[in-house]
Amino acid sequence: MPVSAEYLLHLFGLDGDVAFITGGGGAVGAAAARALARAGAAVVLADKAPDAAQRVAAEVLALGARAKVVAMDVTQEDSVRAAVAAAEAEFGKVDILVNNAGINIRKLPQDLTLADWQTVMDVNLTGYFLCAKIIGPGMMARRSGRIINVASIMGHRGSSITPNLLYNTSKGAVVNFTRTLAGEWAPHGIRVNAVAPTYLLTPLTQALLLDPEINAKIVARTPMGKVGVPEDLDGAMLFLASRASGLVTGHILAVDGGWLAW
Repeated sequence: MPVSAEYLLHLFGLDGDVAFITGGGGAVGAAAARALARAGAAVVLADKAPDAAQRVAAEVLALGARAKVVAMDVTQEDSVRAAVAAAEAEFGKVDILVNNAGINIRKLPQDLTLADWQTVMDVNLTGYFLCAKIIGPGMMARRSGRIINVASIMGHRGSSITPNLLYNTSKGAVVNFTRTLAGEWAPHGIRVNAVAPTYLLTPLTQALLLDPEINAKIVARTPMGKVGVPEDLDGAMLFLASRASGLVTGHILAVDGGWLAW
């Protein structure tokens, strides 16, 4: 039977949609931008480092899609409001929010400071809340919206290959934030889901993942026997952003090579 391009476009096409991606200049944000743009969406790349986001925007424009860069600090409500207003002024709406901006501070628990704790929680959790809170009303007014939070396998596990208290705690909170917000906003036509990736090789993690001993431990712990790359999230992002997942909300989609199953 021949592949029906029309059917695939019906399920996965995002033509006319606008995606707002936090941490849009980073590796995962860039991969999400390219994936959603290839499906037809316009993308807004929100990042504290707009120069990095501009490079991603150039890639999106080269694909024939529309792109806009907005400078934004996810921890500051005024900054988020200004960035969202700029996105809506350019494109008229936001249909898809990808909450992706994140950081980590790896120390033994006893060596962490209160400032360390607040820094990670402000970006990894408060930032997700602020973006959802500010973008959500527009989605409610249209009775349509999709929010994709970037969680982690470490949101489901207390253990880790290296000291990881702050990251694990923040991502565990993202998991339950996703489930709770999904229930609260389902009556408004908004679907809220998350992706939970395994270790992904990015500029921020390469020092860790290119350590032969650590890499060997991760590979040995992963049933599929490999470390991921940001593009491994493309299918999951597209699925959760599209009508293909029309009855899916409150779900945490693991993209982990079998880590959580074993």
